[in-house]
Amino acid sequence: MFPKLISIGSFYIPTYGVLVALGFLAGLGVTLRLARRAGLNPDKITNLAVYCAIAGIAGAKLFMFLFDLGDYIRDPGQIFTLQTLQAAGVFHGGFIAAFVVALLYMRKQALPGFTTMDAFAPGIVLGQGIGRLGCFAAGCCWGTECSLPWGVRFRSDFAAPVPLDKTLHPVQLYESIVDVLIFAFLYRRATRGHRPGEIIGLYLVLYSIARFIIEFFRFHEQALVGPFSLTQWIALGLLLLGISILYYVRQRGAAVQPMPA
Repeated sequence: MFPKLISIGSFYIPTYGVLVALGFLAGLGVTLRLARRAGLNPDKITNLAVYCAIAGIAGAKLFMFLFDLGDYIRDPGQIFTLQTLQAAGVFHGGFIAAFVVALLYMRKQALPGFTTMDAFAPGIVLGQGIGRLGCFAAGCCWGTECSLPWGVRFRSDFAAPVPLDKTLHPVQLYESIVDVLIFAFLYRRATRGHRPGEIIGLYLVLYSIARFIIEFFRFHEQALVGPFSLTQWIALGLLLLGISILYYVRQRGAAVQPMPA
């Protein structure tokens, strides 16, 4: 792990924050490229990306508080600690909040919903893949114990409360690799002919399946809800949403949109 990119005395720049910022910029670059190919207004797309980023941060934090509500009620002081401030939060909470904001903005700006979401999907998963490298550098979102050759140990006290004396599954890297593969697939499909809504539907299906499986190797501070974690239940919900979108798109019989070079 490499939690501090630059450190001078007590001042440091966290690697996690830098990688998340790079992930956002890389994702935005891909989104703008696809938006131009689809004939969408780049200024509106940039504004939407910023609004979604803000909503995503707020939603991720809110779901983090909800997931650990009991702990925060018992010790409200945790809310204002540096550890809570630096915590990434719950991705699905951020995604849901950003999705709601996107729907409202697209309606207000008269942006075509499925076409706009298709332009965003590859960039989102690319940003996730880069952001997960930040999680690995910081030691957050760690895995369960692992006896495989690629198991990792975190050795910096900066990573507390990660167990430093155990070999763990590098689940952050698992997801990062899968995200990049999903990005490559979605970008290829997005730059070819496709029905509006296909790309966002495929994103929801592929990422939800990957996240559901990876969660079996992730350490969960929260209790399970039945056989699965809260994150897995949310992933199943988004999987059903993705399947529904793909079914709707196919049933509607919308024409395949050719994408200009």
